[in-house]
Order: sequence, then structure tokens, then C-alpha cells
Amino acid sequence: MTDFSALSRRVAFGQNPAQAVLSDDDGSLGIDQKVYRWRQLQAASYGMTPELFDLTQLPGVTDVVINGLEVWLDRGNGMERSEWAPANIRECEELARKIAAAGGKRLDEASPLVDAIVGTNMRFHAVLPPLAQNGPAISLRILRSSRFSLEDLETHSTVSPDIGSLLRYLVDRGGNMLISGATGAGKTTLLDALLSLVPEDERIICIEEVSELAPTHPHVIHLQERRPNVEGMGAVSLSDLVRAALRMRPNWIVLGECRGVEVVDVLSALNTGHKGFATIHANNVHDVPARLAALGAKAGLGSEALGLQTAAAFDVVLHMRRSGAQRELAEVGVLSTHGGQCEPALVRRGMEMVSDVGYDRLCEVTGWNP
Repeated sequence: MTDFSALSRRVAFGQNPAQAVLSDDDGSLGIDQKVYRWRQLQAASYGMTPELFDLTQLPGVTDVVINGLEVWLDRGNGMERSEWAPANIRECEELARKIAAAGGKRLDEASPLVDAIVGTNMRFHAVLPPLAQNGPAISLRILRSSRFSLEDLETHSTVSPDIGSLLRYLVDRGGNMLISGATGAGKTTLLDALLSLVPEDERIICIEEVSELAPTHPHVIHLQERRPNVEGMGAVSLSDLVRAALRMRPNWIVLGECRGVEVVDVLSALNTGHKGFATIHANNVHDVPARLAALGAKAGLGSEALGLQTAAAFDVVLHMRRSGAQRELAEVGVLSTHGGQCEPALVRRGMEMVSDVGYDRLCEVTGWNP
């Protein structure tokens, strides 16, 4: 019978974990031992222990975080503490390094911060001590393979039925949309659903820090930021990728998240005839202009100029909100060309969207006439 390290190498070279266990069986292992060995191999392909890997596979789990010797997970109803945890800080650090290596990244004293995609469905982030004071901080976001269509979101009450027609109308006419919300509010889920409505003969280029978008569409190009190596060389920024995308014959340019100076490049692209989407962290539609102004200031762009460019670039702002397990499209806003404001045009009340102060401008900007 082959030792475990040899089996792990087989899996690393592409053999299925179950096939590796079965092909190595000499009759000495019972069914429970085979199952455990299979779990070990499957977990090892992600750089994890079987216990941690099992947590990521629980139904409904979207996030698993490790704070030193504490492990928490989110199954849709907020964070709950896990019974399993690393035995000590050293084991936790080794776990973080192995997961990073499984994602093709380096994590050590020289590079104590890392982002990676592990396998095909997990986003990994880690911070080592002394930057993380309570021990290694590990964050795992599980990217589910099942994606929601706009019809699915309507069925699950994420999008109220009376607003689905507006979203379809905006995509059909090539409207540019900025999606705001907190972490875990459903921004990516909504963006995936909207991108899946884009006509199949149009080309979508998605630009992200770590690839997460997966719309149901036949013509999608994914571009991913690259951080500098330990010598400080080789970086490819989101701004670089936005400029590259402009030379790739895009119909739609999608920025997975506005976090820095790349917001100026995206606004420039959307104001020169390109269609597109972007997401941003904000508490509500009122806060979006201030958030954009802070990002624009990093690039030396004044708030007045940024406000004008933003209002010209985006037709609407869609704000996602999470309450317990429920994620919902809570507000539709329109950006003003004066005063740097974003006015709510439609606000969710129960299962319906009701008009607000910006409703007339929404109809004017988009041409929507329900």
C-alpha cells in the first residue's frame, strides 16, 4: 500500500482522490479507513485538514474564518462558532501556509499577506503575525457552483417582482449600473444574474482582484490583478487591467469591486461609449458619492469632477442589503450631476418597491416608463 505523501502527489498531478484510494487498495483497508483516506486526500488538495475541509462543505456555508485558535462559519444566519479549531498557533500558521501553497501563493514572514483562489470554488485570504495580533487570521469564502438567474432572485424575494422588469430593461438598453452594499450582501450574486441577461453575441470582460464572477454567458473574459513579488516586481494593477480591457474589443467592462484609483479608469471607459457594471462597498445609496470621492481622491481627482463623471457614467445605483439570511435589493438610486448626491428613486417596503424623491430623474435618465 502506497504511503499518504505518494498518494498526495498523485492527486497533485491530477488523479481524482477517490481513484487514488481505490487504485491503491490492497485489501488491508476497511471501508471507514478508505473513506477517511479519501477525505484526507480531498482536503490535502486544498491544503486543509479533513476537519476544516468538512466545514467548508457544509450545506449553506458561505464563509469560514479562523482567528488564531477560534473558528467561525456563516451558514446564512450570521457567524456561529465551530467546535473544531487548530490545536495551537503553530498548527494554525502551518495550515495557512499549506492553503496558500495549494493556491499557488507564498505566505511567510517576507510575504505575510496573501489572496488566492484555492481549487475552483474557494477564495482565500490570510494575515500572519505580527500583523495579526491574535494569531493567523484566515478567511475562506466559498463560491458556490450553482448561480442564480434573475428569475431565481425574484423567486427568493431578493429582487421584488415589480423591479425585475426595470433591471431587464436596463440591460437590454445597455444601461450602466453600480451595485453597492456591505460584504456578503449579495452584490456578486446580483451582478452575476444581470450579466447573464447580456445578449450572447456581446463580449464581457470581468476585472477583479480575485476572480469570483461566473455569469451564465458564452463570451466572458476574466482578468485578475497580480500583486508584486517579494522583490516588489511584476505587479499588474486593476487600473492596468481596465486599460488593457479597452483594447480587447469589449461590449461590457465589469469591475468586480471599486477599491482604489482604478475607479477613475472605469469612469473614463464608461464615459467613452463602453457599457459596464461595477460594485462598491457602501451603507446605502446616499453614501455612494462620498465613498467614490474618497477613492477618486487617491487618484488626485476632485470631488466635483468625480461627481460629474460618475453621474454621466452610471444610469442607476442598485443597493443590496442583508438582514439575517435574507439578501434583498433595497434601493435604486440615481446620481445627481450637481451637489454630489445620490437620490433614492425606489425603496423597498416589504415585498414592493415604492417611489422616492429621485423617481422622476430615474425615468428621465433611463427612459423607463412602466
